[in-house]
Amino acid sequence: MQKYSLSELDAGERVISEKVPSVRSVSLGFWIGAGSRDEKEDRAGVSHFIEHLLFKGSRSYDAQQIAETFDAMGAELNAATSREHTVVYSRVPDRHVEEAVRVMTDMVFAPAFADLDQEREVVLEEIAMYEDTPQELVHDLFSQAVFGAHALGRPVIGTADVISTVSRRAIAGYHRSMYTGGNIVVSAAGNITHDRLIELLQRFERESAGEAHRGPRVRRPFVSEPPPGLRFQRKDTEQYHVCLGAPGIARSDERRFAASLLDSILGGSASSRLFQEIREKRGMAYSVYSFGSQYTDTGLVGVYVGTREENLTACIEICVEQIAEIASGKLRDGELDRAKESLKGRIMLSMESTSNRMSRLGKSLISDSELLTFERIFAEIDAVDVDALVGLAAALLPPERLSASGVGPDEEQFRRAVERANPSLVARAAA
Repeated sequence: MQKYSLSELDAGERVISEKVPSVRSVSLGFWIGAGSRDEKEDRAGVSHFIEHLLFKGSRSYDAQQIAETFDAMGAELNAATSREHTVVYSRVPDRHVEEAVRVMTDMVFAPAFADLDQEREVVLEEIAMYEDTPQELVHDLFSQAVFGAHALGRPVIGTADVISTVSRRAIAGYHRSMYTGGNIVVSAAGNITHDRLIELLQRFERESAGEAHRGPRVRRPFVSEPPPGLRFQRKDTEQYHVCLGAPGIARSDERRFAASLLDSILGGSASSRLFQEIREKRGMAYSVYSFGSQYTDTGLVGVYVGTREENLTACIEICVEQIAEIASGKLRDGELDRAKESLKGRIMLSMESTSNRMSRLGKSLISDSELLTFERIFAEIDAVDVDALVGLAAALLPPERLSASGVGPDEEQFRRAVERANPSLVARAAA
Protein backbone atom coordinates (compact mmCIF):
# COMPACT_ATOMS: atom_id res chain seq x y z
CA MET A 1 0.00 0.00 0.00
CA GLN A 2 1.34 3.42 -0.95
CA LYS A 3 1.52 5.77 2.04
CA TYR A 4 1.89 9.47 1.39
CA SER A 5 1.73 12.71 3.37
CA LEU A 6 -0.06 15.86 2.24
CA SER A 7 0.24 19.45 3.46
CA GLU A 8 -0.49 23.00 2.33
CA LEU A 9 2.02 25.80 2.80
CA ASP A 10 1.12 29.31 3.92
CA ALA A 11 1.48 30.59 0.34
CA GLY A 12 -1.01 28.00 -0.93
CA GLU A 13 1.29 25.39 -2.48
CA ARG A 14 0.20 21.82 -1.87
CA VAL A 15 3.00 19.43 -0.94
CA ILE A 16 2.73 15.66 -1.23
CA SER A 17 5.45 13.11 -0.53
CA GLU A 18 6.11 9.43 -0.03
CA LYS A 19 9.07 8.11 1.94
CA VAL A 20 10.84 5.18 0.28
CA PRO A 21 13.58 4.24 2.77
CA SER A 22 15.00 1.43 0.62
CA VAL A 23 16.54 3.89 -1.90
CA ARG A 24 19.30 6.50 -1.66
CA SER A 25 17.68 9.01 -4.03
CA VAL A 26 14.88 11.57 -3.96
CA SER A 27 12.70 12.47 -6.92
CA LEU A 28 11.31 16.01 -6.79
CA GLY A 29 8.71 17.71 -8.96
CA PHE A 30 7.31 21.24 -9.08
CA TRP A 31 3.96 20.96 -10.89
CA ILE A 32 2.33 24.13 -12.20
CA GLY A 33 -1.25 24.22 -13.48
CA ALA A 34 -0.24 26.05 -16.66
CA GLY A 35 -0.39 24.37 -20.04
CA SER A 36 -1.15 25.20 -23.63
CA ARG A 37 -4.94 25.08 -23.12
CA ASP A 38 -4.60 27.98 -20.65
CA GLU A 39 -3.07 30.34 -23.21
CA LYS A 40 -4.79 32.90 -25.39
CA GLU A 41 -4.24 32.43 -29.11
CA ASP A 42 -1.80 35.35 -29.33
CA ARG A 43 0.25 33.74 -26.54
CA ALA A 44 0.26 30.19 -27.92
CA GLY A 45 3.40 28.42 -26.72
CA VAL A 46 4.28 30.75 -23.84
CA SER A 47 3.92 27.97 -21.21
CA HIS A 48 6.48 25.89 -23.06
CA PHE A 49 8.72 28.92 -23.65
CA ILE A 50 8.74 29.68 -19.92
CA GLU A 51 9.67 26.05 -19.23
CA HIS A 52 12.82 26.65 -21.30
CA LEU A 53 13.55 30.00 -19.69
CA LEU A 54 13.45 28.60 -16.14
CA PHE A 55 16.81 26.98 -16.93
CA LYS A 56 18.38 30.21 -18.19
CA GLY A 57 18.88 31.73 -14.76
CA SER A 58 17.09 32.90 -11.64
CA ARG A 59 17.49 35.52 -8.95
CA SER A 60 20.43 33.66 -7.36
CA TYR A 61 21.84 31.43 -10.11
CA ASP A 62 22.78 31.92 -13.73
CA ALA A 63 22.24 29.20 -16.34
CA GLN A 64 25.72 27.75 -16.02
CA GLN A 65 25.52 27.59 -12.23
CA ILE A 66 22.23 25.69 -12.47
CA ALA A 67 23.71 23.17 -14.89
CA GLU A 68 26.96 22.78 -12.94
CA THR A 69 25.14 22.35 -9.62
CA PHE A 70 23.11 19.37 -10.82
CA ASP A 71 25.99 17.88 -12.79
CA ALA A 72 28.19 18.05 -9.70
CA MET A 73 25.54 16.13 -7.73
CA GLY A 74 25.26 13.44 -10.40
CA ALA A 75 21.59 14.42 -10.56
CA GLU A 76 18.97 14.69 -13.30
CA LEU A 77 17.16 17.97 -13.96
CA ASN A 78 14.54 18.39 -16.64
CA ALA A 79 11.10 19.84 -17.38
CA ALA A 80 8.07 19.21 -19.56
CA THR A 81 4.97 21.05 -20.69
CA SER A 82 1.63 19.48 -21.60
CA ARG A 83 -1.78 20.83 -22.49
CA GLU A 84 -2.70 21.23 -18.82
CA HIS A 85 0.46 21.58 -16.76
CA THR A 86 4.18 22.31 -16.62
CA VAL A 87 6.54 20.27 -14.45
CA VAL A 88 10.16 20.87 -13.40
CA TYR A 89 11.59 17.65 -12.02
CA SER A 90 14.78 16.16 -10.68
CA ARG A 91 16.20 12.97 -9.23
CA VAL A 92 19.07 13.51 -6.82
CA PRO A 93 21.14 11.53 -4.30
CA ASP A 94 19.50 11.97 -0.90
CA ARG A 95 22.53 13.77 0.55
CA HIS A 96 22.07 16.58 -2.01
CA VAL A 97 18.34 17.15 -1.61
CA GLU A 98 18.73 20.46 0.24
CA GLU A 99 20.75 22.03 -2.59
CA ALA A 100 18.34 20.65 -5.19
CA VAL A 101 15.30 22.14 -3.45
CA ARG A 102 17.10 25.47 -3.05
CA VAL A 103 17.95 25.77 -6.76
CA MET A 104 14.64 24.42 -8.08
CA THR A 105 12.66 26.77 -5.84
CA ASP A 106 14.61 29.74 -7.16
CA MET A 107 14.14 28.59 -10.76
CA VAL A 108 10.37 28.22 -10.41
CA PHE A 109 9.55 31.28 -8.31
CA ALA A 110 12.23 33.79 -9.34
CA PRO A 111 13.30 33.22 -12.97
CA ALA A 112 15.41 36.01 -14.45
CA PHE A 113 14.11 35.47 -18.01
CA ALA A 114 17.70 35.97 -19.14
CA ASP A 115 19.07 35.15 -22.59
CA LEU A 116 15.57 35.60 -23.96
CA ASP A 117 16.49 36.02 -27.61
CA GLN A 118 18.99 33.14 -27.58
CA GLU A 119 16.41 30.77 -26.09
CA ARG A 120 13.80 32.11 -28.48
CA GLU A 121 16.00 30.76 -31.29
CA VAL A 122 16.30 27.40 -29.52
CA VAL A 123 12.50 27.05 -29.34
CA LEU A 124 12.15 28.09 -32.98
CA GLU A 125 14.61 25.32 -33.85
CA GLU A 126 12.52 22.90 -31.78
CA ILE A 127 9.40 23.93 -33.72
CA ALA A 128 11.30 23.39 -36.98
CA MET A 129 12.39 19.97 -35.73
CA TYR A 130 8.77 18.98 -35.11
CA GLU A 131 7.86 20.19 -38.60
CA ASP A 132 10.57 17.88 -39.94
CA THR A 133 9.36 14.90 -37.87
CA PRO A 134 6.12 13.71 -39.51
CA GLN A 135 5.36 11.06 -36.89
CA GLU A 136 5.23 13.88 -34.30
CA LEU A 137 3.61 16.51 -36.52
CA VAL A 138 0.68 14.24 -37.35
CA HIS A 139 -0.33 14.14 -33.67
CA ASP A 140 -0.53 17.93 -33.47
CA LEU A 141 -2.61 17.90 -36.65
CA PHE A 142 -4.83 15.26 -35.07
CA SER A 143 -5.52 17.45 -32.03
CA GLN A 144 -6.53 20.23 -34.44
CA ALA A 145 -8.80 17.83 -36.32
CA VAL A 146 -10.54 16.71 -33.12
CA PHE A 147 -10.75 19.97 -31.15
CA GLY A 148 -10.87 22.53 -33.94
CA ALA A 149 -10.38 26.13 -32.81
CA HIS A 150 -10.35 25.24 -29.09
CA ALA A 151 -7.02 25.71 -27.30
CA LEU A 152 -6.75 21.93 -26.88
CA GLY A 153 -6.28 21.78 -30.65
CA ARG A 154 -3.15 23.93 -30.62
CA PRO A 155 0.35 22.43 -30.41
CA VAL A 156 1.90 22.59 -26.95
CA ILE A 157 5.16 23.84 -28.42
CA GLY A 158 3.49 26.95 -29.83
CA THR A 159 3.84 28.65 -33.18
CA ALA A 160 6.81 30.35 -34.78
CA ASP A 161 4.82 33.57 -35.22
CA VAL A 162 4.12 33.90 -31.49
CA ILE A 163 7.53 32.74 -30.24
CA SER A 164 9.28 35.14 -32.64
CA THR A 165 7.43 38.16 -31.28
CA VAL A 166 6.31 37.54 -27.68
CA SER A 167 7.85 40.12 -25.36
CA ARG A 168 9.63 39.70 -22.06
CA ARG A 169 6.88 41.74 -20.41
CA ALA A 170 4.19 39.35 -21.69
CA ILE A 171 6.19 36.33 -20.55
CA ALA A 172 6.76 37.77 -17.08
CA GLY A 173 3.09 38.69 -16.78
CA TYR A 174 1.99 35.17 -17.66
CA HIS A 175 4.45 33.76 -15.13
CA ARG A 176 3.10 36.06 -12.38
CA SER A 177 -0.48 35.04 -13.11
CA MET A 178 0.11 31.27 -13.31
CA TYR A 179 3.04 30.46 -11.03
CA THR A 180 1.12 31.27 -7.84
CA GLY A 181 0.74 29.31 -4.62
CA GLY A 182 -2.63 27.71 -5.22
CA ASN A 183 -1.64 26.71 -8.74
CA ILE A 184 1.50 24.80 -7.71
CA VAL A 185 2.04 21.31 -6.31
CA VAL A 186 5.39 20.04 -5.02
CA SER A 187 5.75 16.25 -4.98
CA ALA A 188 8.56 14.01 -3.78
CA ALA A 189 9.29 10.32 -3.44
CA GLY A 190 12.39 8.68 -2.03
CA ASN A 191 14.57 8.82 1.04
CA ILE A 192 13.16 11.99 2.58
CA THR A 193 10.60 12.66 5.31
CA HIS A 194 7.65 14.94 4.73
CA ASP A 195 8.65 17.22 7.60
CA ARG A 196 12.11 17.68 6.11
CA LEU A 197 10.64 18.55 2.71
CA ILE A 198 8.26 21.10 4.25
CA GLU A 199 11.10 22.71 6.22
CA LEU A 200 13.24 23.10 3.09
CA LEU A 201 10.43 24.51 0.99
CA GLN A 202 9.36 27.04 3.60
CA ARG A 203 12.94 28.20 4.11
CA PHE A 204 13.80 28.64 0.43
CA GLU A 205 10.44 30.01 -0.69
CA ARG A 206 10.84 32.88 1.77
CA GLU A 207 13.98 33.78 -0.17
CA SER A 208 12.56 33.32 -3.68
CA ALA A 209 8.79 33.79 -3.68
CA GLY A 210 7.23 37.17 -3.17
CA GLU A 211 3.71 36.28 -4.29
CA ALA A 212 0.83 36.52 -1.87
CA HIS A 213 -1.46 33.53 -1.27
CA ARG A 214 -3.82 32.83 -4.14
CA GLY A 215 -6.22 29.94 -4.55
CA PRO A 216 -6.25 27.35 -7.33
CA ARG A 217 -6.88 28.71 -10.80
CA VAL A 218 -10.24 27.78 -12.31
CA ARG A 219 -9.81 26.51 -15.86
CA ARG A 220 -12.37 27.40 -18.51
CA PRO A 221 -14.28 24.18 -19.26
CA PHE A 222 -14.52 22.39 -22.58
CA VAL A 223 -18.19 22.97 -23.37
CA SER A 224 -19.03 21.05 -26.54
CA GLU A 225 -17.31 18.87 -29.11
CA PRO A 226 -16.87 20.32 -32.60
CA PRO A 227 -17.80 18.06 -35.52
CA PRO A 228 -15.12 15.58 -36.66
CA GLY A 229 -12.32 17.26 -38.60
CA LEU A 230 -9.78 16.45 -41.27
CA ARG A 231 -6.23 17.82 -41.39
CA PHE A 232 -3.43 17.08 -43.85
CA GLN A 233 0.02 18.50 -44.42
CA ARG A 234 1.88 17.69 -47.58
CA LYS A 235 5.48 16.53 -47.20
CA ASP A 236 7.75 14.55 -49.51
CA THR A 237 7.94 11.53 -47.24
CA GLU A 238 8.37 7.85 -48.06
CA GLN A 239 5.45 6.97 -45.80
CA TYR A 240 2.02 8.36 -45.03
CA HIS A 241 1.64 9.10 -41.33
CA VAL A 242 -1.99 8.88 -40.23
CA CYS A 243 -3.96 9.33 -37.00
CA LEU A 244 -7.58 8.28 -36.73
CA GLY A 245 -9.77 8.76 -33.67
CA ALA A 246 -12.13 10.93 -31.64
CA PRO A 247 -12.63 12.81 -28.36
CA GLY A 248 -12.12 10.55 -25.37
CA ILE A 249 -13.03 10.72 -21.69
CA ALA A 250 -11.96 12.95 -18.80
CA ARG A 251 -9.44 11.70 -16.26
CA SER A 252 -12.11 11.56 -13.54
CA ASP A 253 -14.47 9.42 -15.67
CA GLU A 254 -15.21 6.09 -14.01
CA ARG A 255 -14.69 4.43 -17.42
CA ARG A 256 -10.99 5.32 -17.45
CA PHE A 257 -10.00 1.79 -16.42
CA ALA A 258 -11.97 0.35 -19.32
CA ALA A 259 -10.28 2.93 -21.57
CA SER A 260 -6.82 1.70 -20.53
CA LEU A 261 -7.82 -1.88 -21.28
CA LEU A 262 -9.30 -0.89 -24.64
CA ASP A 263 -6.01 0.80 -25.53
CA SER A 264 -4.05 -2.32 -24.54
CA ILE A 265 -6.25 -4.63 -26.63
CA LEU A 266 -6.48 -2.37 -29.66
CA GLY A 267 -2.89 -1.23 -30.13
CA GLY A 268 -1.04 -0.67 -26.86
CA SER A 269 1.15 -3.76 -26.74
CA ALA A 270 3.04 -6.30 -28.85
CA SER A 271 0.12 -8.74 -28.63
CA SER A 272 -2.48 -6.09 -29.49
CA ARG A 273 -4.74 -6.43 -32.49
CA LEU A 274 -3.29 -3.66 -34.63
CA PHE A 275 0.32 -4.65 -33.98
CA GLN A 276 -0.42 -8.26 -34.82
CA GLU A 277 -2.72 -7.69 -37.81
CA ILE A 278 -0.83 -4.87 -39.51
CA ARG A 279 2.81 -5.45 -38.59
CA GLU A 280 3.29 -9.07 -37.61
CA LYS A 281 0.90 -10.86 -39.98
CA ARG A 282 1.08 -8.56 -43.02
CA GLY A 283 4.30 -6.56 -42.62
CA MET A 284 2.57 -3.36 -43.74
CA ALA A 285 3.98 -1.02 -41.08
CA TYR A 286 6.92 -0.72 -38.74
CA SER A 287 5.09 1.59 -36.30
CA VAL A 288 1.40 1.13 -35.46
CA TYR A 289 -0.23 1.76 -32.09
CA SER A 290 -3.23 3.16 -30.26
CA PHE A 291 -3.05 6.09 -27.84
CA GLY A 292 -5.16 8.03 -25.40
CA SER A 293 -4.99 11.25 -23.38
CA GLN A 294 -7.27 12.29 -20.54
CA TYR A 295 -7.76 15.93 -19.60
CA THR A 296 -9.77 17.71 -16.91
CA ASP A 297 -13.04 17.63 -18.85
CA THR A 298 -12.47 15.64 -22.06
CA GLY A 299 -9.89 13.42 -23.69
CA LEU A 300 -8.47 11.99 -26.88
CA VAL A 301 -8.42 8.42 -28.20
CA GLY A 302 -7.01 7.20 -31.48
CA VAL A 303 -4.66 5.05 -33.53
CA TYR A 304 -1.50 5.88 -35.46
CA VAL A 305 0.04 4.09 -38.42
CA GLY A 306 2.99 4.94 -40.66
CA THR A 307 2.96 3.07 -43.95
CA ARG A 308 3.78 3.30 -47.66
CA GLU A 309 1.22 4.44 -50.22
CA GLU A 310 0.40 0.95 -51.49
CA ASN A 311 -0.58 -0.16 -47.97
CA LEU A 312 -2.37 2.98 -46.80
CA THR A 313 -5.96 2.04 -47.60
CA ALA A 314 -5.57 -1.50 -46.32
CA CYS A 315 -4.08 -0.28 -43.03
CA ILE A 316 -6.96 2.09 -42.41
CA GLU A 317 -9.48 -0.61 -43.28
CA ILE A 318 -7.86 -2.98 -40.77
CA CYS A 319 -7.94 -0.27 -38.08
CA VAL A 320 -11.64 0.30 -38.66
CA GLU A 321 -12.40 -3.43 -38.80
CA GLN A 322 -10.64 -4.11 -35.51
CA ILE A 323 -12.40 -1.22 -33.77
CA ALA A 324 -15.74 -2.48 -35.10
CA GLU A 325 -15.03 -6.02 -33.93
CA ILE A 326 -14.36 -4.87 -30.40
CA ALA A 327 -17.38 -2.53 -30.43
CA SER A 328 -19.62 -5.41 -31.53
CA GLY A 329 -18.44 -7.64 -28.69
CA LYS A 330 -16.20 -9.99 -30.68
CA LEU A 331 -13.44 -10.39 -28.11
CA ARG A 332 -11.00 -13.25 -28.46
CA ASP A 333 -10.41 -15.97 -25.89
CA GLY A 334 -8.42 -14.64 -22.96
CA GLU A 335 -8.04 -11.19 -24.54
CA LEU A 336 -9.55 -9.15 -21.73
CA ASP A 337 -7.89 -11.18 -18.95
CA ARG A 338 -4.50 -10.85 -20.65
CA ALA A 339 -4.97 -7.08 -20.97
CA LYS A 340 -5.87 -6.83 -17.28
CA GLU A 341 -2.78 -8.71 -16.14
CA SER A 342 -0.59 -6.70 -18.52
CA LEU A 343 -1.93 -3.39 -17.21
CA LYS A 344 -1.55 -4.39 -13.56
CA GLY A 345 1.96 -5.67 -14.21
CA ARG A 346 3.04 -2.46 -15.94
CA ILE A 347 1.67 -0.37 -13.07
CA MET A 348 3.47 -2.48 -10.49
CA LEU A 349 6.78 -2.41 -12.35
CA SER A 350 6.57 1.36 -12.88
CA MET A 351 6.26 1.88 -9.12
CA GLU A 352 9.79 0.53 -8.61
CA SER A 353 10.93 3.95 -9.83
CA THR A 354 10.87 6.91 -7.42
CA SER A 355 10.44 9.19 -10.45
CA ASN A 356 7.23 7.41 -11.40
CA ARG A 357 5.98 7.50 -7.84
CA MET A 358 6.68 11.23 -7.63
CA SER A 359 4.91 11.82 -10.97
CA ARG A 360 1.86 9.84 -9.89
CA LEU A 361 1.51 11.92 -6.72
CA GLY A 362 2.13 15.28 -8.38
CA LYS A 363 -0.02 14.71 -11.43
CA SER A 364 -2.95 13.46 -9.36
CA LEU A 365 -2.87 16.51 -7.13
CA ILE A 366 -2.31 19.17 -9.82
CA SER A 367 -5.18 17.70 -11.85
CA ASP A 368 -7.46 17.26 -8.81
CA SER A 369 -7.76 13.55 -9.54
CA GLU A 370 -8.59 10.98 -6.89
CA LEU A 371 -5.39 9.34 -5.64
CA LEU A 372 -6.34 5.68 -5.36
CA THR A 373 -4.39 2.98 -3.57
CA PHE A 374 -2.84 0.31 -5.77
CA GLU A 375 -5.25 -2.21 -4.26
CA ARG A 376 -8.18 -0.05 -5.35
CA ILE A 377 -6.70 0.46 -8.84
CA PHE A 378 -6.24 -3.28 -9.34
CA ALA A 379 -9.76 -3.92 -8.07
CA GLU A 380 -11.17 -1.39 -10.55
CA ILE A 381 -9.22 -3.00 -13.39
CA ASP A 382 -10.46 -6.47 -12.43
CA ALA A 383 -14.04 -5.16 -12.25
CA VAL A 384 -14.13 -4.13 -15.93
CA ASP A 385 -16.25 -6.65 -17.78
CA VAL A 386 -16.81 -7.32 -21.48
CA ASP A 387 -19.94 -5.18 -21.60
CA ALA A 388 -18.11 -2.14 -20.21
CA LEU A 389 -15.25 -2.50 -22.68
CA VAL A 390 -17.55 -3.09 -25.65
CA GLY A 391 -19.83 -0.22 -24.66
CA LEU A 392 -16.92 2.21 -24.40
CA ALA A 393 -15.52 1.25 -27.81
CA ALA A 394 -18.96 1.64 -29.36
CA ALA A 395 -19.51 5.01 -27.71
CA LEU A 396 -16.10 6.55 -28.46
CA LEU A 397 -15.15 5.16 -31.85
CA PRO A 398 -18.14 4.73 -34.17
CA PRO A 399 -17.27 5.62 -37.81
CA GLU A 400 -19.31 8.84 -37.84
CA ARG A 401 -17.35 10.18 -34.86
CA LEU A 402 -13.87 9.70 -36.34
CA SER A 403 -11.52 12.56 -37.15
CA ALA A 404 -8.32 12.05 -39.16
CA SER A 405 -4.97 13.69 -39.74
CA GLY A 406 -2.20 12.86 -42.16
CA VAL A 407 1.26 13.81 -43.35
CA GLY A 408 2.46 12.58 -46.73
CA PRO A 409 3.05 13.35 -50.39
CA ASP A 410 -0.52 13.34 -51.77
CA GLU A 411 -3.64 14.67 -50.06
CA GLU A 412 -6.04 13.04 -52.52
CA GLN A 413 -4.55 9.62 -51.81
CA PHE A 414 -4.95 10.30 -48.09
CA ARG A 415 -8.57 11.38 -48.50
CA ARG A 416 -9.46 8.32 -50.55
CA ALA A 417 -8.05 6.09 -47.84
CA VAL A 418 -9.72 7.96 -44.97
CA GLU A 419 -13.05 7.77 -46.80
CA ARG A 420 -13.07 4.06 -45.94
CA ALA A 421 -13.20 5.00 -42.26
CA ASN A 422 -15.67 7.90 -42.23
CA PRO A 423 -17.16 8.84 -45.65
CA SER A 424 -19.02 11.84 -44.25
CA LEU A 425 -15.77 13.31 -42.91
CA VAL A 426 -14.25 13.60 -46.39
CA ALA A 427 -17.52 14.81 -47.91
CA ARG A 428 -17.86 17.54 -45.27
CA ALA A 429 -14.23 18.64 -45.74
CA ALA A 430 -14.77 18.90 -49.51
CA ALA A 431 -17.97 20.93 -49.19
